[in-house]
Amino acid sequence: MHSNMEPNSSYNLIAGVDEAGRGPLAGGVYAAAVILPKEYDLPNLKDSKKLTGLQREKLNQQIQNQAISFAIANASVSEIESLNILQATLLAMSRAISKLKPQARQVQIDGNQMPKNLTIPAECIIKGDSKIAQISAASILAKVARDHEMLLLDKEYPEYGFAKNKGYGTKEHLLALEKYGYISAHRKNFAPIKYMLKD
Repeated sequence: MHSNMEPNSSYNLIAGVDEAGRGPLAGGVYAAAVILPKEYDLPNLKDSKKLTGLQREKLNQQIQNQAISFAIANASVSEIESLNILQATLLAMSRAISKLKPQARQVQIDGNQMPKNLTIPAECIIKGDSKIAQISAASILAKVARDHEMLLLDKEYPEYGFAKNKGYGTKEHLLALEKYGYISAHRKNFAPIKYMLKD
């Protein structure tokens, strides 16, 4: 547990970073950065995609309780539309990294793309969310934060099934788009919405 750890030791200031929500047709893209203590108690910690929703919710709370530092940030639908999804994802990552208190001394980022203008040493790790605890933790925080946005959106627009599809282009979601059209939360530069704009 991190209560007996020295939070300023260099080991403790390595942050894992991951994102959630690059593929969906609606909602923002989220990123999280997490610095874990040397010793922690997080049973089942692994890539968020390999966990159930209930497991993610439980771990989300445990990670926030035990982390030396964590931060969650997003890039909005309008930023996704103006920048493109990759650049918006990197923007969300850099926002999460900059919000860490204490700040990380080193960053490990899932994937093969690194935000520009980072002021601390960073490395990209392919499939880092299944290899490195801090990145797994970040994947969970980002995923849960995005899912919560989708639940709120579902209450406002229940016809799209956001609580169930989380904004992804499921058959039901695509049928709802055909029937009801798109809303402001839909990404206008993503198919099929961008083709609907041309009609």
